[in-house]
Amino acid sequence: MSLPAPAPQPAPLSPDGKTAPRRRKLKRRIRTKSRGPSFNRLIPNILTMLGLCAGLNGMRFAVDGRFQAAAAALLLSAFIDGLDGRIARLLRGSTRFGAEFDSLSDFVCFGVAPSFLLYFWALRDSNRYAFLPCMLFTVCMALRLARFNASLDGEEHKPKYASNFFTGVPAPAGAGLALFPLFLGLEAQKLNLDWLYEFTRQPLLPWLTLTGTAFLLVSTLPVWSFKNFKVPVQFVLPLMLGTGIYAVILIADPWGALAAAGVIYTLMLPVSRRSFLKLKRAAEALQDDEEPETPTHA
Repeated sequence: MSLPAPAPQPAPLSPDGKTAPRRRKLKRRIRTKSRGPSFNRLIPNILTMLGLCAGLNGMRFAVDGRFQAAAAALLLSAFIDGLDGRIARLLRGSTRFGAEFDSLSDFVCFGVAPSFLLYFWALRDSNRYAFLPCMLFTVCMALRLARFNASLDGEEHKPKYASNFFTGVPAPAGAGLALFPLFLGLEAQKLNLDWLYEFTRQPLLPWLTLTGTAFLLVSTLPVWSFKNFKVPVQFVLPLMLGTGIYAVILIADPWGALAAAGVIYTLMLPVSRRSFLKLKRAAEALQDDEEPETPTHA
């Protein structure tokens, strides 16, 4: 036997005796999640784009004959290039897109812009072959960057000692070595050394720096990367003091400091090669000691 259905409850009355309206149930709004990369992953790419814009502006300043502004723009680009990769690793924002974008930016800022600046600095009015060293430098920079990108896939197979060295001069350092005539000429102009300034505006010195740096870029010369470089304890304090002194000189006399840095870096290349060969011989000797001797039967 079924029970009777309960009687419907009357609607509640308002204070004035009228039926109060029923309250609607509020539905909870569901937020739509936006798809896309996080902002942390965009920060390194934004820095790379700013460095690329600085390199392009450096070429524009060279066309206008404003070589001090052009050199400063390339220095800013090099500073950003050394910063974006470290920030990407710090924020865990390293991506394949970022690596390719950084490589293309390096080619423009360090492969095209330096030869562009030196062409307008000293080579434009020389002869019909004036553009040859510029083209050689840019092509070798492209080959060096392509080789570097291709070697990233086999990075884990390299010996441990080889991870502290580049194969060939890296792109920012190559750009700095190629721009040595410009830095030296700007310093000579500041010191009113007319003979030295006129010498840097001759085609000979840019020819030598562009051609020599081009071969250093594509060479197999082992060059310190300074990424995992360990400084002995007794050299920590002198290194910090020397870095501070150089920073003061760089601010007070930037062009002379940059020209001197190019000379010092060039003198360090043979020392870097000797260090690599020493580590290689030590690793090979250790490997020979660890190999078990095969027993011989009488």
